[in-house]
Amino acid sequence: MKIKAGASALLLSLAFTTLTGCSMNDKDSGLPSSGISTTHDAADAAEKVSSELYDLVGVKGMATKTGAGVGHCGSDKDPEKYFTVFHPWSFVPAAPAQLEGVMERLKNEMPKHGWKIVSFGPDTSKNKNVTIVADNDAKKFSVEISHHAKDDEPKLSIFVTSGCYQIPDGEKLERF
Repeated sequence: MKIKAGASALLLSLAFTTLTGCSMNDKDSGLPSSGISTTHDAADAAEKVSSELYDLVGVKGMATKTGAGVGHCGSDKDPEKYFTVFHPWSFVPAAPAQLEGVMERLKNEMPKHGWKIVSFGPDTSKNKNVTIVADNDAKKFSVEISHHAKDDEPKLSIFVTSGCYQIPDGEKLERF
């Protein structure tokens, strides 16, 4: 299922990618380079990364069925040739207690799967949600995972985002 990217999701994607600290640096845009890809292949890659993260959560529950979206790389890149992909989704456990300790476990397990933890700890919200920001240089993606333990329905919010892709010669960039 595909979703249309709202302005806030797009801005979050750009801000998140810029702030995560990926070491795959593209000096022109400030965003890391993710190589050359079609938008559909890049979206599939984002959803695959999300699926791998779902497996790392290791808890029974339900994930939202959102699809990946396509965003802009920045004002210094041709919007007809360069793009980012992002995949926001949430995970609700079968029982709220199942999320106890999941963030600490993810912090320890993610590096074994190629993720570099950039930050770990409470966010700035009044609930002080525990948040992990991590980069995977091999996969060329970053993720932010937040545990909303104090919500009426405790959940994880996951936001996967890529660096800046270039569309292959002869291909058309599609936005979805």
